[in-house]
Amino acid sequence: MRFRRGTALVAAIVLLVLMAACASRSEPGAGSGGEATAASTEDVTLVIGAYSVVKDAFAELLPAFQQQWREKTGQLVTFQESYEASGTQARSIVGGFEADVAVLAMETDIDKIEKAGLITHSWRDANAYGGMVTRSLVVMGTRQGNPLGIRDWSDLTKEGVKVLYPNPKTSGGAMWDINAIYGAGLKRSEEELGRKDPAYAKSFLAAVHDNVESLDKSGRASMAAFEYGVGDVIVTYENELLARIAQGVPYEIVTPRDTIQIENPAAVIDANADRHGTREVAEAFVSFLGTPEAQRTLAKYGFRPVDPGVWAETKDRFPQPEGLFDIGYLGGWAQVREELYSKKGIWYQVLAGL
Repeated sequence: MRFRRGTALVAAIVLLVLMAACASRSEPGAGSGGEATAASTEDVTLVIGAYSVVKDAFAELLPAFQQQWREKTGQLVTFQESYEASGTQARSIVGGFEADVAVLAMETDIDKIEKAGLITHSWRDANAYGGMVTRSLVVMGTRQGNPLGIRDWSDLTKEGVKVLYPNPKTSGGAMWDINAIYGAGLKRSEEELGRKDPAYAKSFLAAVHDNVESLDKSGRASMAAFEYGVGDVIVTYENELLARIAQGVPYEIVTPRDTIQIENPAAVIDANADRHGTREVAEAFVSFLGTPEAQRTLAKYGFRPVDPGVWAETKDRFPQPEGLFDIGYLGGWAQVREELYSKKGIWYQVLAGL
């Protein structure tokens, strides 16, 4: 009889504990600070794999999306964030980092993930801008007052000028930098020879590269080195310099006459989003990046909006160089990867001094 009474008492205690726990979870205001919190089964974690340049803007954008999503669905979304050089981030995702969303420097890095079978939808059709969420330009940054009088790419070929840009093996930003200089060489060849001349453009790129101090892992790493005192001129994204200037860092921006328009994509990674059960929130986040609200925030951090309305509001902040071109001027990414960045491509010939 004692055994039976003891068993019944224990069962009653367990039942009371479980009922109290359920009541506590469902009671409004049970979270910290007296705020209502969603049940743990309703919460969702979204894993973001992004290139390093968007980190500052995302510090503002992620909480804004979190609030919108909570108001719309009642669901609390939290973020796991990784910021790396774009090429490094793409390789990490292909190698097993289970990001739900990739926000990278260029479409070829998204293509790597797609070719690995992790993206199965037509990501370029995910928005009205070919899957792109931001634009920028490749520009030059000098020290305050532009003491060397840098005005255009040709100034980077002068003796004694120390140049910084990152390594295209790891950095998508570096590819944009090199594309800009090479494309400017093609533009010069058209003026002087009446045609695009790859040999001329290669020579021009090589003359700039001869003055490069170091090839850092990412654009952010190059910027850190420059601010530490390395080099005279940094080749980088316009948005990076605008953001640093807004933070009080004394850069001078030099926009070359001939330079390339950068386009940066975002995509849901189907295999991971489906595995994690995050497809709905992942798609909503990518869509959010194209909204006027998010585009205005991105413009505040120096990115050129893809949304036409927000671009009309903000375009007076951004110079429009006379010789602006896009990746199509170089033949598109497939041709660029083959001609410039294959094992025997122009970039590696320049790197080897050939």
